[in-house]
Amino acid sequence: MKKIALAFVLAAVVCTALISCKKSQAATEPILSVETTPANKSNNLNVLGPDFPVRVEITSGMPANGVRIDITANTEGAAMPFFTSSTTHTEAPQNNYIITGTPDGVTCVVSIMVTSLTKTSNVWKGEYRYSKK
Repeated sequence: MKKIALAFVLAAVVCTALISCKKSQAATEPILSVETTPANKSNNLNVLGPDFPVRVEITSGMPANGVRIDITANTEGAAMPFFTSSTTHTEAPQNNYIITGTPDGVTCVVSIMVTSLTKTSNVWKGEYRYSKK
């Protein structure tokens, strides 16, 4: 009887160790690092259009399950975006987008959010401003 009880205790210890190892792997995922073109926090005023390219490059290690990239563009102070784009899953380090529908002569704010699909609390946020001549 003691041997059976000991076997159960050992099995419980092994299961606990395996579960805690899995949790620590997710916790050690590198913090997302991203570079954008135009650069994060830049002001690009009076740029010719009609379309505006955006490049999002993941410079940190790519999470095991990839990332989600969300981009919105609003006129400054407006709640409703005139442009939205979402890539629900990518493992590519470089991702290109084209912002369309930019109104003339107003400052626009582009917000970019990159979220790890492995650890959803691992998020990078950035933004830049521009205006169309």
